[in-house]
Amino acid sequence: MSKVDMKTPAGLLHSLVCRITEKKEDDVSPQFQYALRVLGSHFTPSVESDEFQLAERIKRKLVKQRREGDAARFAELHRKLQSNNVVKNRWAILYLLYNLSHGPDRPGIKITAGEALFGQGLPTDATSTPFHHVPGMPGPLRTPMPSGGDTTGSSGISSIHTADRSDPTPTPQSFPASYGPTPGITPAQAVAQRQALGNRLALSLSSRQPHLGNGDMSVATVPSGRGTASLSLRPGADNTSFELSEAALLRDVLFVFQGINGKIIKMSSTADRFLIDPKVGVPQSWRDLLGKLSELGWLHNKIRKFVDSKISDRALGLVGQSFCAALQHELTEYYRLVAVLDAQVQQDQDLGVSVGSGGGLTLRRLVVWSYEPLQRLKTLACLVDSCKGKKGGALASVVHSYMQTGDPSLRSLVKHTLNVVSQPIWEIMEQWIYEGDLEDNYQEYFVASDPTVKEERLWHDKYSLRKSMIPAFITREQADKILLIGKTINFIRQVCQDRSPLKTKAVVKTGEAEEEGDLFTRDVDGSLQQVIDTAYRETSRILLDILHTKYKFMDHLKAMRRYLLLGQGDFIRHLMDLLEPDLNKPASTLYLHNLTGILETAIRATNAQFDDPDILKRIDVRLLEVSPGDCGWDVFSLDYHVDGPISTVFTPETKIQYLRVFNFLWRAKRMEYTLTEIWKDQMTINKLLLKTVPELATLLHRCHTLLSEMVHFINQMQYYITFEVLECSWDELWKKVKESPDLDHVIASHQVFLEDIIKHCLLDDESRELLTQLRTIFDLIIKFQSAENTMYKKAEEEMNLRLRFLRRIQENTEKGKWGVTELDEEEERTRMEEFRDKFLSKTTSQLRVISQSYQDMVQNFLLMLNEHSDPSLRFLSFRLDFNGHYHQREPKLNRSLSVSYARTRQRSGKEF
Repeated sequence: MSKVDMKTPAGLLHSLVCRITEKKEDDVSPQFQYALRVLGSHFTPSVESDEFQLAERIKRKLVKQRREGDAARFAELHRKLQSNNVVKNRWAILYLLYNLSHGPDRPGIKITAGEALFGQGLPTDATSTPFHHVPGMPGPLRTPMPSGGDTTGSSGISSIHTADRSDPTPTPQSFPASYGPTPGITPAQAVAQRQALGNRLALSLSSRQPHLGNGDMSVATVPSGRGTASLSLRPGADNTSFELSEAALLRDVLFVFQGINGKIIKMSSTADRFLIDPKVGVPQSWRDLLGKLSELGWLHNKIRKFVDSKISDRALGLVGQSFCAALQHELTEYYRLVAVLDAQVQQDQDLGVSVGSGGGLTLRRLVVWSYEPLQRLKTLACLVDSCKGKKGGALASVVHSYMQTGDPSLRSLVKHTLNVVSQPIWEIMEQWIYEGDLEDNYQEYFVASDPTVKEERLWHDKYSLRKSMIPAFITREQADKILLIGKTINFIRQVCQDRSPLKTKAVVKTGEAEEEGDLFTRDVDGSLQQVIDTAYRETSRILLDILHTKYKFMDHLKAMRRYLLLGQGDFIRHLMDLLEPDLNKPASTLYLHNLTGILETAIRATNAQFDDPDILKRIDVRLLEVSPGDCGWDVFSLDYHVDGPISTVFTPETKIQYLRVFNFLWRAKRMEYTLTEIWKDQMTINKLLLKTVPELATLLHRCHTLLSEMVHFINQMQYYITFEVLECSWDELWKKVKESPDLDHVIASHQVFLEDIIKHCLLDDESRELLTQLRTIFDLIIKFQSAENTMYKKAEEEMNLRLRFLRRIQENTEKGKWGVTELDEEEERTRMEEFRDKFLSKTTSQLRVISQSYQDMVQNFLLMLNEHSDPSLRFLSFRLDFNGHYHQREPKLNRSLSVSYARTRQRSGKEF
């Protein structure tokens, strides 16, 4: 075997291979051919050279492997490396180390025997192109097989037919270029062939490579002098028309495949596609074939242009960069196919195989081989068009929409792309659900954070969902839970000030089969739902335990019920007794410190004193805004101070709702208190007055009758408010809070509780007129109390005057004198007549007006209740008029009650 010329680049490479492998020159042929292919390629990593991101990725990988010490050591070494100006290409070194760290067992990577540089067992003929032996030829020739023939290798970009069937998303594998020697030739011919290949390699390395757009991954094939087909004039044709051989067209097609203008086929700027030079005489059958083949070049340019324009666009985000990386990977696989085809054409020319002789590559065979790559590039081009202007989860949703295809190879392509695209989303989500960290510098994740929100509003306002960024393969329910998980972790850390380590990740990992994965694959196999549910239950359980134990949430909830909703009866009654003298005064004369002292006295004198001191110190007095004519009863209110995590449930908005309800309940309780005082006066004073002033009998009877109507009305209202509204709603709230799986359910249950009370206490918009009518009735009760007090005061004066007149008669009689003179009797008679004619008639008229107004207001109130949509309020009207007193006096009310009764029976389906 002749020696290789050491002065040529091929000879130097051959010598280097012999030295590395420590083999003889005749034994390193496979390794030498592989080295030629590696040096002849122009592939670059399908990632952007970002040193910072790569270093962060390495540190995160070490931390995930529980190698925190190694991560810290790596950070220190990387810092020293950055300070060293000797090493320039630091990113390449880190990228190499990062890829080497995965090892040969990394999921998704399949290393064949020929991929280990200078490894043993390298195949002699490294190509996956279908071939069969042609009889009479010195060696096996590459001959394309029909689509239904042998499928030992893929006819497209990737060898998906040879992929591991157990892998649901096989990473597309490429065709390695064929630079191997032809089996069956002599050693001398093999050496000559290697020298010829080495010369072509040297020529290609030293020549000016065609550049594709702005990219750095173009694979250009510069034909050698021997392999270039020359144009020939057609006999009898003029100088403006010529034709060429099929071999020359094949060479041009290979240039077009790479998006480069050939000598015959060139890119038209007006038509935006590759066109055949009109001066060239090409048969129509070839033109049809070239039209199909040139579409590959147009699609390639479209994808390449998108990648080159977006690969350095930082605003595209991590998901967009991953999408570009996936496109680059596919282009790389496509370039490998072009290299295989170029090697096939070159080998045919080296062996002297003529095109169309039955053993070489032809345009028709090239159309068959390029069918699958064409379909794949069409799919990628559609993805490029659809993904323009998209980023983050929206981009992943667009890619996911292309999964609905029946072609297994295209579905595999889209699935692989979707897996790559969804990986950054999964990494962000993993940090969010395990640590509560939101590293979303490009606003592409579907959880958004507002850094301007303060801690007290963290749960309500700081975090929200970007609905447009939710990937299509994640449901809204899953997105809500993911949002809740991270929000819960941050709430525990920032608001609850609980820095104890969470075991969420450990609990979740126990149910996972793999440590690594992508978001889409996890969604397909159901493990994503398992991860979300496990993390959701664990974080929510921790938070609720903290609220119930450390912050005594249930105790605060019961305190709101007892004090702001008047549930502590003895305390409320005693407080009213103590406050009555002050609250009867004008509101402008009240002083907060005096009322606060009375509040503390009421607490110490009742069962409220046994409550938790932390609860009692939060109870306070609050004065509402004073309007002209208001008394102390109108502006007085209790308050309950909350802070910390509890304020997330008892927000300022809910505190306002509590104050509205307290004001209503306090007013209703005042009516009950007022009527009780009136009844006590009637029981004690009436008997004394009737003995001395019998003229008051009719008036007192009228007062007693009106008082009975008012007591019945207020008692029924109090029963309705206390038992049907407050107690029922409170019992339902207590059950929901105990069964709530997370804080959101607690907040929602509490809000429903307040809204239900507001609705049934006539405080909502629908019951505005009813509330106005009820307050008018309350005002009439206060007016009745004032009129009766005035009557009692005047009646007591009259009684005292009459008693004094009788005592004077008795004293004079005992002294032996006349009891009274005629003049005294006349004066007493005149005064009594004036009392009967003026005071009694005036008071009687006043009480008659109050009584009539009260009955009219109650009748109108009953009419409104019967027309209300709430059935509980309609049933209230039955209890208020249980004996038919009001509807007998008002026919309109009678009809309304009958209609309401029938409607209630129809809705309830029960007999009343």
